[in-house]
Amino acid sequence: MPKIQEEFFSMDENKEHLLVKKFLEEHSLVESNILSFNNFIDHRMQLICQEVNKNLVSEDVTIELGKIRVEKPDLIEADGSKHPLLPTEARLRNMTYSAPVYMEITVRAGNESEHSEVEIGRIPIMVKSKYCHLHNFTKEQLIEQNIDPADPGGYFIVNGNERVLVLLEDLAPNIPFIIEDAKEKATLRILSQRGAYRIPTTLSESAEGLMQLSFSRFKDIPAIPLIKALGIIKDADIAGLIGKENDSFVVNLYEYADIHTVNDAVTSIIEKTGMVGTKKEAVEKLRSRIDSYLLPHIGVSEDSRIEKAITLCKLIKQFSIVKEKKLITDKDHYANKRVKLSGDLFSDLFRVNLTILLRDIQHSLQRLSKKKKIYSLKTLAKSTLFTHRIESAIATGSWIGEKTGVTQNMDKTNYLAMLSKLQYVVSMLPTEQENFRARTLHPTHYGRFCPIETPEGTPIGLRKNLALLAKISTAVVLDEKSFVKTLEENGMKKIEIK
Repeated sequence: MPKIQEEFFSMDENKEHLLVKKFLEEHSLVESNILSFNNFIDHRMQLICQEVNKNLVSEDVTIELGKIRVEKPDLIEADGSKHPLLPTEARLRNMTYSAPVYMEITVRAGNESEHSEVEIGRIPIMVKSKYCHLHNFTKEQLIEQNIDPADPGGYFIVNGNERVLVLLEDLAPNIPFIIEDAKEKATLRILSQRGAYRIPTTLSESAEGLMQLSFSRFKDIPAIPLIKALGIIKDADIAGLIGKENDSFVVNLYEYADIHTVNDAVTSIIEKTGMVGTKKEAVEKLRSRIDSYLLPHIGVSEDSRIEKAITLCKLIKQFSIVKEKKLITDKDHYANKRVKLSGDLFSDLFRVNLTILLRDIQHSLQRLSKKKKIYSLKTLAKSTLFTHRIESAIATGSWIGEKTGVTQNMDKTNYLAMLSKLQYVVSMLPTEQENFRARTLHPTHYGRFCPIETPEGTPIGLRKNLALLAKISTAVVLDEKSFVKTLEENGMKKIEIK
């Protein structure tokens, strides 16, 4: 039991009151969402810029992105004067509580280059977040600005309307699950996620006992030829990596024993998939798709192929063990689920809209450079469309990936109604389907979710609320190189594939 809980249960009423009061003074009840938004502005936006920069196609004009920064919300009046915008004024004047986003852009065309910091648009700011004017305001300062000191923040103001970003519950990415299909046949499934892309990969066994893999548009690709196509050719190496010998494994190795080279394995998969085009085109297309769509969380380059092959061997081993012991993964256990906070949702929205904006800038620059016209980078980069798309997503709740209802109107009937709305968690499962097990209470909900507060009717159990003092932990940023180095120093040996 955590120390704070031990203190709480061993205290009398007065001390309990003081402990809760101290906790509320130091922490907000909607702290997780606010911290997630702060993390998005401070770190994720820059990481997304670097990611988008790598994926930009270099043509006649090359664009490189530098540092990105966000200022605090401001307002430019009709007469050109500029002043800080507070949430109260945004509500009264039906305005969006948003801040300008500045980015360093370098444009290279031939031997010429131009570098400048430009405003690419505006982004709505969460009330009481680090970039809100009310951040660190005292109770007296809030009252002076006609703001309710009990208002926890954690919402957005778009066109004067207060909108709450609901928390989305979904299965954890990059973790293998063993599930049963309609015929009660075991299948291994992993949701491989890299950035905004999430590609389901399924490992199953055919009626003949052959291991098959399905991902992206590829269906039922034999697993052993795929491992060989990724670079592990020797059957002894594959057997050593899987490390579990049974009849099914022997059948799989024997079936594809005549594949002795990577080219043989690639040809075998091309014949299985029936890819069109010349042999050279088919080979390039297959390798490109394997790099991009097979377990993209490991990597999307040629350097990741051996690591992907090793991972496939480990997945086959796990599948074989689970199939024998019939250990099906409990998908409703909360260790197998993740809750998407404001930072995760904004990352998806920002990544897509930034990519669209940069493609538009690149297209305009190419058109102007061909006509040899003078252009202003600041004029080209400042996009009302970028601002409008982000504001529209928050105003309507229509999000990237065809998600709807991601934002809802703030309920300010009373303080508890407001807290309830800010701690609303919505499952990604469709409400019209039965999903009985997903709707029922699970022991892992204890201390995390309210067991009572859920709507009646079709969404029952799929629409939940966080427990009042629940706090959502965020992913730890891991430096892989130093982590692997530490493991090797402590005696772990790296697998060498010759």
